[in-house]
Amino acid sequence: MASISPPVCNFGWKAPQFKLPDVNGKLVDLESSMGAKGLLVMFICNHCPYVKAILPRLIADVTELQALGINTVAIMSNDPADYPEDSPENMKKLSEELALPFPYLFDETQQVARAYDAVCTPDFFGFNKNFELQYRGRFDESRKETAPDSSRDLFKAMKQVAQTGHGPKAQVQSIGCSIKWKA
Repeated sequence: MASISPPVCNFGWKAPQFKLPDVNGKLVDLESSMGAKGLLVMFICNHCPYVKAILPRLIADVTELQALGINTVAIMSNDPADYPEDSPENMKKLSEELALPFPYLFDETQQVARAYDAVCTPDFFGFNKNFELQYRGRFDESRKETAPDSSRDLFKAMKQVAQTGHGPKAQVQSIGCSIKWKA
């Protein structure tokens, strides 16, 4: 499985609209997802070893961010025909097993991933309350294994966004598995 990195942050880029079903079929949109201080939109999936390596810490961090006014949504855009572990049924199972504290949305047409120019899982987009991109970087220095004493890059960046409306100028690209596009 080859790893891939997304481009660096395009500060001020406006969040594209979305309206996607969560694991229970409820439609979730961009506006209703926004927190008082910002929104973290992340592209994840069930099968990716990079996502699996960070998921427990990611859940803890986004829970902490919620208290700071940053909401989170996760979007799964992979083609489940080729990756059955990423099927809506398995998304629901994962969401329930881990009690995910954020909506887990299915981008069946892959149009949202394309609108965001998402390239990998995980791919993080941190927006301020004005829907302006302020962070597009890594979760921390972990790869497929947890890095000891990790730097909490994503958490620190989104905490800064909550406090100032601006993300850090220095950002390190995320790394992960490529989005599994439909043929």
